[in-house]
Amino acid sequence: MSITLRGVSAGYGSTEVLREVTLVVPDGAVVALLGPNGAGKTTLLRACSGLLHPTRGSVHVDGVDATRASPHALVALGVCHVPEGRAVFPSLTVAENLKLLGGAGGDQIDRAVDAFPLLGSKLAQTAGTMSGGEQQMLALARSYLRNPAYVLLDEVSMGLAPKVVDEIFDYLTRLAATGVALLLVEQYVHKALDLADLAYVINKGRITFAGEASELDPDALAESYLGATAGIPPVPPRSQERLPCATRSA
Repeated sequence: MSITLRGVSAGYGSTEVLREVTLVVPDGAVVALLGPNGAGKTTLLRACSGLLHPTRGSVHVDGVDATRASPHALVALGVCHVPEGRAVFPSLTVAENLKLLGGAGGDQIDRAVDAFPLLGSKLAQTAGTMSGGEQQMLALARSYLRNPAYVLLDEVSMGLAPKVVDEIFDYLTRLAATGVALLLVEQYVHKALDLADLAYVINKGRITFAGEASELDPDALAESYLGATAGIPPVPPRSQERLPCATRSA
């Protein structure tokens, strides 16, 4: 069981962003997707969640062809996308946001407060008046409330204080421990690789590395973000074939 992209190319209008990308998110694994700004990371997540359809290649979720599926259909298949930018409803209260994010069921608020206790004291507050970190916690609550099999996370630490980043990564660690698979786009390379089982590096729309997260040197990778290319190893032989077998230990 997995999200599997095979030879996916995608973009916007006449601009091709992804070029023949093959990537696998195995059931229960944490996968880090790393690369410089403009490399195609957000576009890849959008292709995984149905917000953008590939021009070539295929997307499968647990064996189901989702290449042309709608975002609603991808949610039904267990895919939850937490986009960059703290996607909350700013004019609604925290409690109202949780009810909308949680979908059907009456225990959304209790479950969200269990995951993020700080939200318990903010239920009557308008979401748009909360701090950036608090809004991100609220946005992340959807990855807990909808019981997804796969969560796609796009720069969830962007612009947040280090203490809040630590709290969010503590949450992601707990979420992964429940068996939910994560595809994590993240600027904090060390934190992402510490959490991840597997890693991909993407640059100019192509995968340049695919393998175990422990194979990557985070310092060399961070240096590459500043324009250097040294330190990014090539794709290991047969790495694509072995990735689906790697899952998080119970």
